[in-house]
Amino acid sequence: GVIKKTSLEAYSRPRVNGINAITIREGDTLLEAKLTNGEQDIMLAVRSGKAIRFPETKVRSMGRSASGVRAITVDHENDEVVGMIVVKEGDGFDVMVVSEAGYGKRSSLEDYRITNRGGKGVKTITVTEKTGELVSLKAVTDDDDLMIITKKGTMIRMGVNTLRVMGRATQGVRLINLRKGDEIASIAKVPAAAAQAGTLAFMCGGASDAFLRAKAVLSAMGDENKIFHAGSEGAGQVAKAANNMLLAIHMIGTCEALAIGAAN
Repeated sequence: GVIKKTSLEAYSRPRVNGINAITIREGDTLLEAKLTNGEQDIMLAVRSGKAIRFPETKVRSMGRSASGVRAITVDHENDEVVGMIVVKEGDGFDVMVVSEAGYGKRSSLEDYRITNRGGKGVKTITVTEKTGELVSLKAVTDDDDLMIITKKGTMIRMGVNTLRVMGRATQGVRLINLRKGDEIASIAKVPAAAAQAGTLAFMCGGASDAFLRAKAVLSAMGDENKIFHAGSEGAGQVAKAANNMLLAIHMIGTCEALAIGAAN
């Protein structure tokens, strides 16, 4: 729940091996980095279903080596930040949240009052045993599509314009039907333009879990929802998974590249 703002000028002299952008505290990891114009609002959400919105002016500019300041208070040790978006009243964006059990909800930005940084936030989705915990936060418009992929390799694409705007404190609607033991792995926002070429990039899990995890999804598969299964369960199934993904690419017919990496 820590945030830091640094002038872009501080990164004007990069080195071959990179430069420090933030001092990470023990037990923490960097989640996201966004460009801002100095006059926007920051929103963060945590797994327990709460979100906070505050002006970026509440975060002073710091040096690259600084560790940052508190953006949102995390109630318990199992809770954590799942996403950050940069928004501004009147820019046309809605707030999209997705839970690990495949439920999602589109809410108006106006439903999230502006507060000071460091608070606990307000409820952005009702987390229940049925919905699972929150896994993604996105700023969306009717001109966007959502690409949702599960840990077992099932993927669906849907238009944001098919989702009605709901209240902030509801549990949302089911976006994808999950098989037993499956859950959402990653969400990507892509333009709603139809039939554009793109790239799918996947990475196989290690031998212990051996399911597909989507690390980046930049593809266009037409203007209708398409679902395919591109995964293989069990250790040592990397070759089979690759064949399944190539078959899926053939079915889609719009992707021009596929990258596969294996941890074992």
